[in-house]
Amino acid sequence: MSKLSKDLKTLCMRNPDGSHATQAARFLVLQQCARELRASGYNQLRADNLKMKHVMCLVSQWQKSGLSAGTIKNRMAHVRWLAEKLGKAGMVPKDNAQLGIADRQYVGAANKAQTLDTRLENVTDAHVNMSLRLQAVFGLRREESIKIKPSMADHGNTLALKASWCKGGRERVIPIQTAEQRAALDAAHVLAGKGSLIPAAKSYVQQQRTYDAQTKAAGLSNMHGLRHQYAQDRYEALTGWKCPKAGGPARNTLRGKAREIDRQARLTISAQLGHSRIAIVTVYIG
Repeated sequence: MSKLSKDLKTLCMRNPDGSHATQAARFLVLQQCARELRASGYNQLRADNLKMKHVMCLVSQWQKSGLSAGTIKNRMAHVRWLAEKLGKAGMVPKDNAQLGIADRQYVGAANKAQTLDTRLENVTDAHVNMSLRLQAVFGLRREESIKIKPSMADHGNTLALKASWCKGGRERVIPIQTAEQRAALDAAHVLAGKGSLIPAAKSYVQQQRTYDAQTKAAGLSNMHGLRHQYAQDRYEALTGWKCPKAGGPARNTLRGKAREIDRQARLTISAQLGHSRIAIVTVYIG
């Protein structure tokens, strides 16, 4: 381990900010930064010596490797955290554009929606299997589907997600409206009891690794697509017609009452997915 890697590890351990998932992601990104800087010739670099030129070096490498603007921005969030802890806010420009990082592109032609199929039978870990079922019927993120405590979340007609389970610490409430949702949640109660969908002998990170290994072995990938399908199903239920990504009318062709119905549906879906902006719903439904 390089001197910089050790410095960054110590810094992360002394500053356990955010959820366990955020801390784990931050540690992995910063360790990767240390390895890439060392590979670029900065062999004796220490955390206190980091400068803007090192940040520029990292961004340049990420862009050359073909990473998306969204992925680079996510990594930069961790680098900005590092700059703050080091007392070097000026090490990272406030505007990503100054680093040559393009804006996120929310509109894509491909429909990423996925449904669970017979491959679910190949997911032998009962907790992972249940997490996938809850992702599909409630549009949960992976982290939420692992951390959820059904006994606490089930409010009869709604599923209430605690802030500590959710990305960005944003709690939210999802309506329980279908027999499939109720059946999945009842089964989760039986499996989890008073606990979460993390087995008693495991940590969150360990169960996350089990989730990744199990889905890969079952031939399942990009399970975030279950959220896309949930959003598309909700849109059709709220509007009465399919969303643009599923072959429905484009938003700019809607007029009058139909356009207002579309807007209200997008607002509802944004809230149920745990997003603060209506624009990002475009990623899911078009």
